[in-house]
Amino acid sequence: MRNDNKRNIRLLIIEDEAHNSRMLKDMIENLRPAWNIEAILESVEDSVSWFRNHLLPDLILMDIQLSDGICFSIFKAYEGEITSRIIFTTAYDEYAIRAFKVNSIDYLLKPVNAGELDQAFLKFEKLIATERPDMFSVQEEKEYISNLFKSIVSGKREHRTRFLISGIQGYQKLEAKDIAYIYSDNKLSFAVDFSKKEYTLDYTLEQVESELDPDRFFRANRKCIVSIDAVKKITNDLGGKLIAELSPPAPFEVSVSRLKAGEFKIWMGK
Repeated sequence: MRNDNKRNIRLLIIEDEAHNSRMLKDMIENLRPAWNIEAILESVEDSVSWFRNHLLPDLILMDIQLSDGICFSIFKAYEGEITSRIIFTTAYDEYAIRAFKVNSIDYLLKPVNAGELDQAFLKFEKLIATERPDMFSVQEEKEYISNLFKSIVSGKREHRTRFLISGIQGYQKLEAKDIAYIYSDNKLSFAVDFSKKEYTLDYTLEQVESELDPDRFFRANRKCIVSIDAVKKITNDLGGKLIAELSPPAPFEVSVSRLKAGEFKIWMGK
C-alpha cells in the first residue's frame, strides 16, 4: 500500500458494470487508502444529478459507454464546468482511446490492473503538486471534451495536436506542428522542435506514430518519425533506400528502406 500524497483526495467512480466498479473500489482502497470515494454512479442521468448537488471531486474514474449513453453527455447536460481531472477506464474504440491521452491524465484499457492504476494515480499526484499557469486551462479542456464528443458521434478520427511535457519545474505544452522529428534511444522517445530543442516523451515510438496525423508525420524507420516540414531533400542510396535530409539536421542518418521508399515518395508528394 502507498499513500504519498497527504492531500485529502475526493474521488468519483462512474461505471455501469458492477463487477468493474467493485474491482476499482478495491484497488483504490488498497493503493490510496486515505482517499475518499464519494460515490459510484452508473448512468449519465445519475452523474448529472450528483454534480448538481455536490462539490466537484478532485478526480473521476470514468467509463465511456454508460447504461444510458456516452459519458460525454454528462458534460453537455451539466450547466457548470466540470474541472475535475479524469482517468478513463474503458474498452471503447481504438481511435477514441488514443484521443483521450491529449488532455486527460490517462486512459486504462479494461480489464484495469493495479499497476496501471497506480501509475495513473502517480501522474495525478504530480499534476496537482506542480500545477502551473502554462498547463492546459479549464477552457481548453472543455473545448477538447466538446470536440471529442463530436468526433465520436460523427465517427471522425482525431489526431494528436500537442503533448504535455513534464519537467523539474512543472509541465509545458509541445505543439505537434512545432515538432521536426521524433526518435527513440535506449527505449526512450525524444521530440526535437524546429529550434533544435529536445523534449522527452512519455510514449513509445509506436504509440506516437499511431496518434499523429499521417499526412504530416511519417515513420521513416524503426528509430525515427519525421515531419513533412522538416524534410528538405531526399537522395537515393544503395539497394533502393532513400536518405532524408532534415532541417534541423538529425544527429544520425535518417534512412528509408527500399520497401517503404515508394510510400515515402507518395507521402512527400501529397
